[in-house]
Amino acid sequence: MSKLSKGRKIRFAKACDQNRRVPQWVMVRTKRHVVAHPKRRNWRKSTLKV
Repeated sequence: MSKLSKGRKIRFAKACDQNRRVPQWVMVRTKRHVVAHPKRRNWRKSTLKV
């Protein structure tokens, strides 16, 4: 990571932050109609174009 530019590190951090599950209160509010996050990403299965 020391060889990456600061912009790339910021974009990687944003992608890391976006890769989370749906919050619990969303499941409660929608009566479990929304349980899966459509943009979840696995670090082995997909690559980022950052």
